[in-house]
Amino acid sequence: MSISVKNISKKYKTVLALQNITFEVQEGELFGLIGPDGAGKTTLFRLLTTLLIPNEGSATVANYDIVKQVKEIRNSVGYMPGKFSLYQDLTIAENLVFFATIFGTTIEENYDLIEDIYVQIEPFKNRRAGALSGGMKQKLALCCALIHKPKVLFLDEPTTGVDPVSRKEFWEMLKRLKQKGITILVSTPYMDEASLCDRIALIQKGKILKIDSPDAIVKAYEKTIYEVATNQMHNLILDLKEFPSQYSVFAFGEFMHYIDKNDTFETETLRAYLHEKGHQNISIQKATPTIEDVFMDL
Repeated sequence: MSISVKNISKKYKTVLALQNITFEVQEGELFGLIGPDGAGKTTLFRLLTTLLIPNEGSATVANYDIVKQVKEIRNSVGYMPGKFSLYQDLTIAENLVFFATIFGTTIEENYDLIEDIYVQIEPFKNRRAGALSGGMKQKLALCCALIHKPKVLFLDEPTTGVDPVSRKEFWEMLKRLKQKGITILVSTPYMDEASLCDRIALIQKGKILKIDSPDAIVKAYEKTIYEVATNQMHNLILDLKEFPSQYSVFAFGEFMHYIDKNDTFETETLRAYLHEKGHQNISIQKATPTIEDVFMDL
């Protein structure tokens, strides 16, 4: 077992940030922690990387206890925090050498691990980190987190604020790292990234709502979701919320995702209701559930 968390709780004064969190991550697994800002993702990462001590519960990372074996864990993990935290006045090359030296290694010794990533930023190796784009900062931070060949890699919202192309490239990098046997725990607020993980934990307000593979979570969802669109999208969500049998409604891209309380729901009844409300060009059709739909329902 690469990561084992048992009934972890963490409180900041009167705020309970984590409540009885329990889960396990297998060796070589790409595990996603999925939830919005304030859900407790960063607090959990700081506990598992020995930056905080839990109020209750226990956890091990790479078979080391997060309270009793702090030094061993810090030598065994790579941590990429949500905020870019490298030295902005040092160049790409200087940052990498610095972090390699701290861990008593060299770039050459573990170059095979970062080669796929580093070749993309090597042409700019003499550029200061503070002058890099978001995507390049991301790649440099990942190189620095990997340079000592960690057993477990923690990535706290690594793609937040990064352009779509860089996001896609980053996840392709993670897949290649996983093939090299590194266990990866990644957190993200982006529901579309959940499907790229082997397993995920949906977390909200310090509690885990569900743990399983993305496919299994979606397949287990039993409610019928309808995509609704009209020529008055700004009024549509308000009118749908007033429909007598509505169970839930929320914006989803160019549509509203609507769920009805009744199993005998007929779309024509809703269509007639919306027409009475002044809507035109009404489109109502069944939608394929996504992780975001499941999360919103939970």
